[in-house]
Amino acid sequence: MNPTARSRDRGWIRGALLAPDELIADGALAFEGDRIVYAGPADGFDGRGWPDPVTAPEGALIIPGLVDLHCHGAVGSDFTTADAEGIRRAAAFLHAAGTTTLLASTVSAPKDVLLAAAGRLGAVAREGLIAGVHAEGPFLSAVRCGAQDPASLLAPEPDFVDEFLAASDGELVTMTYAPELPGAEDLVDRLITRGVTPSLGHTDASDSTAAASLESAREEMEEAGFDGYAPRPTVTHLFNGMAPMHHRSPGPVAACLRAASRGDAVVELIADGVHLDPAMIRTVFDLAGPANVALVSDSMAATGLGDGSYRLGPADVVVSGGTARLGTDGGLAGGTATLLQCVRTAVDAGVPLADAVQAASAVPADVLRLADELGALRRGLRADALVVSPQLELHAVLRSGAWLPLKKHLGEKLS
Repeated sequence: MNPTARSRDRGWIRGALLAPDELIADGALAFEGDRIVYAGPADGFDGRGWPDPVTAPEGALIIPGLVDLHCHGAVGSDFTTADAEGIRRAAAFLHAAGTTTLLASTVSAPKDVLLAAAGRLGAVAREGLIAGVHAEGPFLSAVRCGAQDPASLLAPEPDFVDEFLAASDGELVTMTYAPELPGAEDLVDRLITRGVTPSLGHTDASDSTAAASLESAREEMEEAGFDGYAPRPTVTHLFNGMAPMHHRSPGPVAACLRAASRGDAVVELIADGVHLDPAMIRTVFDLAGPANVALVSDSMAATGLGDGSYRLGPADVVVSGGTARLGTDGGLAGGTATLLQCVRTAVDAGVPLADAVQAASAVPADVLRLADELGALRRGLRADALVVSPQLELHAVLRSGAWLPLKKHLGEKLS
């Protein structure tokens, strides 16, 4: 297929189509400008007056563009420290790798560094290249800080939410917090009143503390929502950055799973084959249900490049064999997989394809409060779609009605 030769204003794709409720063996996806105007069986679309269709390769599948709630960068750029051009370069790579919508995640750093990053990221968000900012910290547990800089961790300060929002021109979308820290309740209140989604994570909380925090956040968010829509808190990369679940000390994991199983929270999973055992990925989908799981990449600056030395905020990171670890203690330091690769890993773990795609498109779109804008192949939504092989290798990316140049192969250095 050669979609780049087609019109950027009006076009259609023919092939197997993963619609919201079914797999259509012979489907059509038509778009005008940046909007989908038809998604359904090919024999139901009248193509008279339209350009010739882009025909998907034999066995290929058309799926929604992917939505990543948690990624720290790519192709050498770290979202906390990169300049505007570096942010744009990373976003462009991720778009062309199948992540058509993303939040740019920051890591814990001194306040002035975070506010400067907020300004740069906010400007890029207004260009439409990212959907906003996810602040992973600095209000996190020192005991479960993972790759976060311990020297930059702080007790919750609600006023910092306002400072970050002002610096980013309102582009702060989610913030990770540890619920056991003094002042966490007031921080969550401030986040919700400002329209920011609280995300429980990097926490050493007990089961009861985590459960109470998620329940309170859900109730407050429901009250702050509008008719027909009740936003939910999220959980930052379930299992990672929190105490392991034990049958006599369940910690936060059990509380998060219970909340997700009720539909009261969305749990992130880094399904990159490094952060979680495949059986655990499958288990969470079975227990929580795909409507309550968001696959995330947690990608860092090495994504799209090879092994070597990189930065994650203020931390030195060494990537070997595709696994990113801190140069100090060897702890995991983000991921190097794209979100499409995470979908593939989840499917290989036994998650049904439609469920894995839902967790990487419709569910995170709902968290972003953009379910009426993107996350599925449906009339009226933004024309974001991927054409993938049966093995989920990427053939083509459509973003906002424009075909993107394919990414370079992972591991190949980009100039």
